Amino acid sequence: MDPAGAVGVAASEGGFLEGAFKSLMMIIMSEIGDKTFFIAAVMAMKHSRVTVLSGAFGALAVMTVLSAALGYLAPNLIPKKYTHLAATTLFFFFGGRLLWESLRSAGEESWSELAEVEAELSGLGDSDYKQGNKKKFNSWQRKLGGLISPVLFEAFTLTFMAEWGDRSQLATIGLAAQTNVAGVTAGGIIGHGLCTGLAVCGGRHFATSLSERAVGICGGILFLLFGLHSLLVED
Repeated sequence: MDPAGAVGVAASEGGFLEGAFKSLMMIIMSEIGDKTFFIAAVMAMKHSRVTVLSGAFGALAVMTVLSAALGYLAPNLIPKKYTHLAATTLFFFFGGRLLWESLRSAGEESWSELAEVEAELSGLGDSDYKQGNKKKFNSWQRKLGGLISPVLFEAFTLTFMAEWGDRSQLATIGLAAQTNVAGVTAGGIIGHGLCTGLAVCGGRHFATSLSERAVGICGGILFLLFGLHSLLVED
């Protein structure tokens, strides 16, 4: 291989690793304690962990691929300097908001997302299923030909809808717009797999040992560092 080709391969590998690392860290810091995390945790307490994991992780993997694809296409539709500026602004915005909300919540150590998810699930199908009212679930199963478990379907749809428009989805789009898209996709899927696996294996108990405020501060600092790096290093 000639020197120019070797440099190109090294740059490509470096871009992949950078994108994967950024995406992995961003997902871990933003998804632990997020709504999708507690959807998997609460549902896994009442249903098969494998089924809940399959549905929730499947939804997050699909969302990661779609988000990365949007980020990859954006520079081809909009001048790259504007997509770079938008991504940088997103990182600073999310980082600043996370820090502000976390610092304001001094003394409030309960996870607000957990209470919200439990309230929603108790008022929706999850409660109905637990109490033996399977009519709605069986209806969906008939529509799907009985091929998909109603719990898997619910875990997938609830997680997908909760993730749509979430900061991790928007941040994934921003990362993919300015970093190696394959690396961002791989890192995001691995990160979601780790977080979802943790959630179904006892996410509620794990969350009670962590401070929501501390996690929010760490996540805010990470987003601000990404924004600073994006500001100083242009592709």
